[in-house]
Amino acid sequence: MDTLNSDLFYDILRRLDGATLASAACACVAFSAISKEERLWEDVCSSMWPSTKREDVKSLISSIGGFKKFYADCFPLIVNKDVPEVRWRDYPEEWSEDEYYSDDDDELENVSPSDFVSIVDIRYKEKTICSKVVWGIPNASAYDRWFSDCPFRIDLFTYSVRNDDDHPGEVTLSVSDGLPPVTSIEKERKDGKLWHELRDGIRLSWIIVNPKAKQSANLSSWSALDGQRHWPTNKDFMLHFGTVVPAKDILPCRVVKCIIGMKFRVSHVEGSGTHTRLELTEVCLQLGDMEGGHVNGRKSLMVLKEALRCDRSKNYGLVVESCELYARVQSEIKEEKIRYENRLEKMCVFGGIMSLIVLCCYFM
Repeated sequence: MDTLNSDLFYDILRRLDGATLASAACACVAFSAISKEERLWEDVCSSMWPSTKREDVKSLISSIGGFKKFYADCFPLIVNKDVPEVRWRDYPEEWSEDEYYSDDDDELENVSPSDFVSIVDIRYKEKTICSKVVWGIPNASAYDRWFSDCPFRIDLFTYSVRNDDDHPGEVTLSVSDGLPPVTSIEKERKDGKLWHELRDGIRLSWIIVNPKAKQSANLSSWSALDGQRHWPTNKDFMLHFGTVVPAKDILPCRVVKCIIGMKFRVSHVEGSGTHTRLELTEVCLQLGDMEGGHVNGRKSLMVLKEALRCDRSKNYGLVVESCELYARVQSEIKEEKIRYENRLEKMCVFGGIMSLIVLCCYFM
């Protein structure tokens, strides 16, 4: 090994993906030294996240510690298995409405919508179909009541998609990209081939960066966690990505889910299906609590700040497991709420009947 040229080692290492490069760095002193080269990690990041090729993003990454640190922070996905056994009736006992929606001025002084940069990359079967960078949270201010009290949401697209052949959407997929041909929407509704190909083939990364704190994290699950066919019309396909992040001392449920929604619409089907085309009509990020409600802007800023310090893992199975655990507890909370409301309704009906009986006895 000592007799080999370092340029040869560099040429070998630059062909590796990030995980393999990190492993190779532990193999010998020569590999360890060369693996510290920022250019190697810049190439790794740009191949995985094409948005990082932009000059403004390169400067951003350099300012928070460089490409090696950026990869180490954003390649492992957030894992949070600490989903508490929360009962729905515990909410009003522990937190009043005023506490739930309090301003938390001290916390808000340390976090602002302008603190966050979103770096989003979407692939279909290893082909990049969309790369976007959103600086800050558009049209938002930490002290704007409209933003603070309304459900938090970041939209990747700010335009309305034109549904005609002469004005296709900004991001499209077709048979030439690997989509299975669709000869009719009716047939697709029965076999769902296009839907399954889309669900299994799409990969999404949504990285948030806080330049002030010099931290970054990937809020996506990379692969779709679930989705819906034909919503809200028979031409729409909805996919959901995301992860579970802590909200201790921020919200009563103590954990929330980052929900990344993506919607495609079938815009063109013709004859044999060779002209099938899908348009990406929506990509948005929201935060949802354990009851399924969306978190407001004020609380969401603090949750995003907390997400940058979350535990992470390269084990994708753990990511899915934590999201499934969250979904199971969320379902149990909804069921308990329904049972509680049904019991309350029965008690009200019973109380009304008893009152009527007493009145009847009084007048008899």
